Amino acid sequence: MDTPATPCRPGRRLWLVTVALAAASFFALSLRPLHAQEAPGPRAKTESPYFFVKSDDPELDRLPLKGTEVDVKISGVIADVTVTQTYRNEGQRAIEARYVFPGSTRAAVGALDVRIGDRLVSAQIREKAQARIDYDAAKKEGKTAALLEQHLPNVFQMNVANILPGDEVRVALRYTELLVPQGGSYQFVYPTVVGPRYNSPQSENAQARWAAQPTLRAAVAPGTSFKLRVALDAPMPLQEVRSQSHAIEVARRDGDAHADVTLARNAGPADNRDFVLDYRLAGERIQSGLMLYQGQGDGAENFFLAMVEPPKSVAANSITSRDYIFVVDISGSMHGFPLDTAKAMLERLIGGLRPSDTFNVLLFSGSNRMLSPRSVPATRANIAQALATIQNYSGGGSTELIPALKRAYAEPKAEGVSRTLVVVSDGYVTVEREAFELVRRNLGQANLFAFGIGSSVNRHLIEGLARAGMGEPFVITDPIQAPEQAARFKRLIESPVLTQVKARFDGLDVYDLEPSVLPDVLGERPVILFGKWRGEARGRLVIEGRGAEGPYRQELKVDPQARRDAAALRSLWARHRIASLSDQEALDGGDAQRQRITELGLRYSLLTQYTSFIAIDRVVRNPAPQNAAGVDQPLPLPQGVGETALGAEVPSTPEPETLGAVALLLSMLAMLRRRARRNDQRRLTS
Repeated sequence: MDTPATPCRPGRRLWLVTVALAAASFFALSLRPLHAQEAPGPRAKTESPYFFVKSDDPELDRLPLKGTEVDVKISGVIADVTVTQTYRNEGQRAIEARYVFPGSTRAAVGALDVRIGDRLVSAQIREKAQARIDYDAAKKEGKTAALLEQHLPNVFQMNVANILPGDEVRVALRYTELLVPQGGSYQFVYPTVVGPRYNSPQSENAQARWAAQPTLRAAVAPGTSFKLRVALDAPMPLQEVRSQSHAIEVARRDGDAHADVTLARNAGPADNRDFVLDYRLAGERIQSGLMLYQGQGDGAENFFLAMVEPPKSVAANSITSRDYIFVVDISGSMHGFPLDTAKAMLERLIGGLRPSDTFNVLLFSGSNRMLSPRSVPATRANIAQALATIQNYSGGGSTELIPALKRAYAEPKAEGVSRTLVVVSDGYVTVEREAFELVRRNLGQANLFAFGIGSSVNRHLIEGLARAGMGEPFVITDPIQAPEQAARFKRLIESPVLTQVKARFDGLDVYDLEPSVLPDVLGERPVILFGKWRGEARGRLVIEGRGAEGPYRQELKVDPQARRDAAALRSLWARHRIASLSDQEALDGGDAQRQRITELGLRYSLLTQYTSFIAIDRVVRNPAPQNAAGVDQPLPLPQGVGETALGAEVPSTPEPETLGAVALLLSMLAMLRRRARRNDQRRLTS
């Protein structure tokens, strides 16, 4: 005989329903960050980059970029760089190649040439909208054309239209940059890849097509060749030449002041991380002095660059206690090496605070949370508790930087206490402008130091945050650099090297100085001053300020016999003026400086956010341009960055709000389970 089914008691039914809801909510919340696609398609305006899947269509070459060659010539403190990109169409249809690539945050991009077979086409600088119109018209006419645009000071895009089957097109861009020594060490950085960006709805780039770039899977090599050569000519013998990012070969020539640097053979992929070259000169002092350029012809402008070595850093006798808020990125792109390195560095940073200091830690991804309700003294117990909590996090989720900064600035602090924000991130966001504006508007609340961690850090964000916050940027591309950078941070916060800095010229007629006001000098960086001069090259420059040991004064005499052929100063001055105007525009909002920046770009033939380079071959080469296909060249994932940067989930680390919601559901479950048991016990005893 069948046994009758036992009726489900109300308490048990409630418990089962709650379990079902908890499980459903957990999976829904955990899966919410998953938005990476496996193939190109229509992109939501705030969506991250997507994984590239190569089609099997033999007619269309999906990987038209075949190689990049970088030639660098460093003379003194100026680097001249030529980047040659080779595009070749190995398919059977004409294509338009689109390639997003990084640039140096200090680059003054001043020329572009395109070689098609035996024909050479030199590009012209145009207002950005007009350049785009000219390019689209040439594309529709069947002409091969190249367009170089700037999306950010360190993110460029190359478009090459009407590359016919079998064509090879070589595009060469040239730029100069100033190498500023620090503590006697010089560094040249060449970024090779744009890291995937989380595109926040708050960003002015929320609808920018470049931010939704195709990205290769983590195990897929880029398949493009990459060559880099550096010819290093120093004013005195080279003491050390090394790279912590790449294996290199160094050949000395013509004495110890000259060296040729190339990438080591068979060292694996080289274009998935920043190339960083460090070198030192014999002796501890940097080469202070004045560089001059005298223009030719009527109405020509003359330019100068002054570089003055600051006094050595000396700790002040009395250091005021400060409050530190560490704003730490725990998003998906930080998973693995970047976050592991950040944890090791935070252990040194927080561990180096004095007991009289106070601190707090704000962890952010899609949401944010403070480790303590308020800042706590930097005692051993508090430091140990904070570090233990941080160690429990992996990386996962999106990167909402702006809400995190707002919360950090809103934290109450005791009257009379000075506060420092320390931001730790790889910078893979598109809210640079909004972040700079927020930091500058809150300078009265705190200054800011920024640590960029990763093999291909968004240096525009890291350097811009520090500049806006009157602090200093730090970039760590390898875990072994963490102790060194943490020690440098400690030296900086103890005492600025030089404050109240002023420049005075006696006997030399100068104008259009850049910067207009000299900032405090931190980190043993020299005083840098650009400007124009007229009349005779004579007189002296006097730099005055206050160091840790008292008043400071240094003079530089103008040598009438000095060479005046440093033509790069013209572009470098204009680039620094444009950067200053861009900073002001970020503070004011809108495009208030558009006209002035555009005029400078056109006058000095420089790539800016409002000017572009356009090169058009006059020969109509494609009789059916309407049949050409657009191809977005995919980028490799930066070394050490996992696929979580494109929205995939790290199961061990849901977003903080996910953890909170699950905790709430589980607590409800436990409460209801206890209530059901009590009801059962009452029934049994009744």
